[in-house]
Amino acid sequence: MKKILSYPLSVIFYILFFITLLVFHPIQWLCLKLGGYQAHKKSVDILNWFLMRCLNVLGTSFHIENEHHIPLDRPVIFVANHQGMYDISPIIWYFRKHHPKFVSKKELGRGIPSISFNLRHGGSVLIDRKNRRESLLKMSQFGDYLAKTKRSAVIFPEGTRSRTGKPKEFRTNGMMVLFKKLPDAVVVPISINNSWKLFRHGSFPIDLGIKVSLKAHKPVPVSSNDAASLAALIERTIIADIKN
Repeated sequence: MKKILSYPLSVIFYILFFITLLVFHPIQWLCLKLGGYQAHKKSVDILNWFLMRCLNVLGTSFHIENEHHIPLDRPVIFVANHQGMYDISPIIWYFRKHHPKFVSKKELGRGIPSISFNLRHGGSVLIDRKNRRESLLKMSQFGDYLAKTKRSAVIFPEGTRSRTGKPKEFRTNGMMVLFKKLPDAVVVPISINNSWKLFRHGSFPIDLGIKVSLKAHKPVPVSSNDAASLAALIERTIIADIKN
């Protein structure tokens, strides 16, 4: 019965989802042109709040656990496991005070209303995963940008999302570059659970009643460890709280 009900509700969700993206695309453009970065960022925050509300149609709920003070006066490197495309909106919304910017594959920079526009103009970095040299150069430039603006990075070191919830091997090259460029930053590991279950039947229908949870762990200063040890600590911390 649950799966049968998921078909019409998934149709409603996708209609609302794409309407939201189409409506906010020109809103983002106007905010950026008329109000600059701050206005554009505000429109992106609100966009992602609405995207989360779209998922509520499916009975999806979001729980964020954060018992720690995350500083606002320095860059933060959020490092998380990656279970699905709907990991993004709660990170943008719940950590909006930290101005999160994403490390994303370049293919997402074109063709998706609102999302591609934000990735190109909001401060995120688009990399070609097939071109290691160019990717590392762009990560270095991204680190310079974050150091100058005191904004924050979000990186999914698995590279691609896990379709079963089981974490994939972490690729640490991007983290290493950011550690080097941002010695005064703190790293916040985030464990994401259950968002993969939305797609347990594929892209359609989307499963109902999924409780997506994000747990922010204790911030760790970049300067507290050598880069390799810090990357290993972050990976262990994230994986320890992933429940399959």
